[in-house]
Amino acid sequence: MQGWLSIFIMLIVGLAFGGIMVGLGVLLGPSKPSPEKSAPYECGMPAVGDARERQSVKFYLVAMIFLLFDIEVAFLYPWAMALRDLGWPGFVQVVLFMGLLLTGYIYVWRKGALDWGADK
Repeated sequence: MQGWLSIFIMLIVGLAFGGIMVGLGVLLGPSKPSPEKSAPYECGMPAVGDARERQSVKFYLVAMIFLLFDIEVAFLYPWAMALRDLGWPGFVQVVLFMGLLLTGYIYVWRKGALDWGADK
């Protein structure tokens, strides 16, 4: 029962925090909207074109590659915390893991997936 109580308290605290932040946003937020305040912000430039226009496939490729490498690198933190317990076999496994990451990165780079130049 103690484990469930902790989860329930954490859920209540999370919901209360979210509710308080939304309430503060409504209470302290802008009360007089104008076209300038309601316009989407794009790096200080006025919005041009339709938001539904097609994007280059390279944009999605780079995004997926970033997610892949970002998530794989996140596995290094638990390894670093357990390095002493893992010993040399754990070290060799991580060196192989980093080698695979490097091989994948070189492959993606040589295929031109990271090139933001003109489409070929």
